[in-house]
Amino acid sequence: MESFQGVITDIIFSNETNGYTVARIKSDDYVEVITGIIPGISAGENIEVTGDWSIHEIYGRQFVVKQYSVVMPTTETGIVTFLSSGVISGIGEKMATRIVERFGTNTLEIIQHNPEKLLEVQGIGAKKIGPIVESFRENLGVKNIIISLHKFGISPRICIKIYRKFGANSLDTITQNPYCLIDSIVGIGFKMADDIASMCGIEKNSPFRLEQGVLHVLKNAMNDGHMFLPENILLDEATRILGVEYEVIESTLYDLALDRKAIVEKYGDFNIVYLNRCYHAEVDVCSNLIELISTPVKPLGIDLEKELENFQEDNDILLAENQKNAVRAAFNNGVMVLTGGPGTGKTTTINTIIELLKKNREKVVLAAPTGRAAKRMTETTGEEAKTIHRLLEMAFDADDRVIFIKNDEDPIDADVIIVDEASMIDIFLMDNLLKAMKSKTRLIIVGDADQLPSVGAGNVLGDIISSDMIEIIRLNEIFRQAQESDIVLNAHRINKGKDIVANKEGTDFFFINRTGDSGILSEVKSLVSGRLNRYYNLDSLKDIQVLAPMRKGDVGVTNLNSELQEILNPRKNEWNELKLTKRTFRVGDKVMQIKNNYSKEWENERGTNSGEGVYNGDIGYIYHIDKSSKEMYIVFDEFKIYKYSFDELDEIEHCFCTTIHKSQGSEFPAIIIPISWGPPKLMNRNLIYTAVTRAKNLVVIVGEKKYLDYMISNNTVNDRYTNLGYRLRKYRTNNMLELDY
Repeated sequence: MESFQGVITDIIFSNETNGYTVARIKSDDYVEVITGIIPGISAGENIEVTGDWSIHEIYGRQFVVKQYSVVMPTTETGIVTFLSSGVISGIGEKMATRIVERFGTNTLEIIQHNPEKLLEVQGIGAKKIGPIVESFRENLGVKNIIISLHKFGISPRICIKIYRKFGANSLDTITQNPYCLIDSIVGIGFKMADDIASMCGIEKNSPFRLEQGVLHVLKNAMNDGHMFLPENILLDEATRILGVEYEVIESTLYDLALDRKAIVEKYGDFNIVYLNRCYHAEVDVCSNLIELISTPVKPLGIDLEKELENFQEDNDILLAENQKNAVRAAFNNGVMVLTGGPGTGKTTTINTIIELLKKNREKVVLAAPTGRAAKRMTETTGEEAKTIHRLLEMAFDADDRVIFIKNDEDPIDADVIIVDEASMIDIFLMDNLLKAMKSKTRLIIVGDADQLPSVGAGNVLGDIISSDMIEIIRLNEIFRQAQESDIVLNAHRINKGKDIVANKEGTDFFFINRTGDSGILSEVKSLVSGRLNRYYNLDSLKDIQVLAPMRKGDVGVTNLNSELQEILNPRKNEWNELKLTKRTFRVGDKVMQIKNNYSKEWENERGTNSGEGVYNGDIGYIYHIDKSSKEMYIVFDEFKIYKYSFDELDEIEHCFCTTIHKSQGSEFPAIIIPISWGPPKLMNRNLIYTAVTRAKNLVVIVGEKKYLDYMISNNTVNDRYTNLGYRLRKYRTNNMLELDY
């Protein structure tokens, strides 16, 4: 192997996940290309590399790096280049030149050990010294940590977080107890910490490992939607994962309970175990709901019955009795739930409630769990609706954890809050929403409890409804216009576990029987590529949405996106496409934003209008790819153009096909649902019901009837370990809430 030193002139490619880098390095007046695992290097840095030369069949001569180290420059020219490269805060080329002219080759020694001497340089005052020194020392510390921790598989981005948390003690801290990273650093879980511990020689019976292993099982359960686990199930799973004796795990659980890191409660004849945060979220939601229920509501300033009659006359509608009851309940209760399936008049009822609340001079705020759901709510009500996260003014703390500005000390300014698509709200979001509500603010919860439960933990809407502690209005009458739709008919049949009615003349609901994944895939491609367009005058990209139950397999989301991209947006030229490791983006591709980004800026094509915010579930189209600046432009909502750097593309995924889960809260003119074999956990009634209710005008299911029949009969999706309903019922039984903190 050979070794040489040089200055990095530019980074051609860098993968932050695994550290693989391609860069140019200048050494002895020659510029060479280096490749390999070289995490954390930046242009302007002086490094020493060890490795071997190779000849790439396309890119030619390259140096494959096996080891590298950062070397501080020793020449005046090298020091100026290093200081002005951008790695040191507050120093540009002119300032770097002045510093080196004053201190020469001793410059870096001065900055590190005698920084007060920098006051001798024109343009540097006392306030500027601190940031320069801090940036210099952090740069050196981070580089050393990146090099030291790379063998553990920790990415440079995570290394920076570790250094900022633990500083110069980072390496010692990790080698002594890598499990401390789990609660301190976003992005490190039990498996990575356990792998590091194994490499560091930490024993399997280490108390650090045992405690985090038990908590890991509870966190996995939370990620699967559970609020708690029965004690025996927790102990069995932790024993299996950790590979130690059952009695050792049992003892560890009691230690966690004493430290209040886990909460053990008696439930009937057995114990149940919560993560601390799950327990307090559930208890707090229960407590705050009870407070809202118990607080007297604002007296009426209108004749409600008369205004109800006037509203119907003015809008030429006739409300069903349950719809009128919903309006009355909205005025008479601190909390009420409005639930019902498609075609039962939820939208009309909400609009009536809003109109009459405004007549009563109430300040009404509308919200929904996702951006797509909030937009639908805005469209159907004519009033502004926000995501719950935006309503709560979501932000991030120094450790990249979500926080909310609105809370019990700075509550939401509203008399009434109406929340739609409530089946999607998890326990933590509901907890934060309730904490940010004034005690006299009324809450109207709207949702379809038969749709998929929240992705996050809990079954909030279902538990509230089952408790019978809160006023529930169920809309169950299907209106005449909705009765004409087989989409509505079949949604209700599916919900009752009945077989679908399809393929009638003039219907809007079809089932196409195809066997095997290849047959299903071929049929879906045929439908999207023109058949539906010709018969229904649909735009394949904008009007037709393919919804798949799962991601994997030939008829899963990943493969369908690849197959449909070739049909709907085939390759035109190399400038219009960007190839990444596993994905190819093209101008014209249909894509979805998969993270809320409230600060993402947009402007229209002419630059005459602008704003900010793009939300999880928003669907857009790639407008332009600029490889020279490594930027992609995506248009959402017909005219909002957002700029993404290439390293932000983890926020974007293709959306020719998406999961049924991701479609929740959205509505599409036409949907195609491929149905093949899948795990029973996914193939359930709630999933197919949710998919069907996403369609406005047309549903086409393609697949094997036996799997569709299985989904309709499998009604087990809501089997989650949750206790909110029990806590609310206990209050009703005992007439007091027993909170055990």
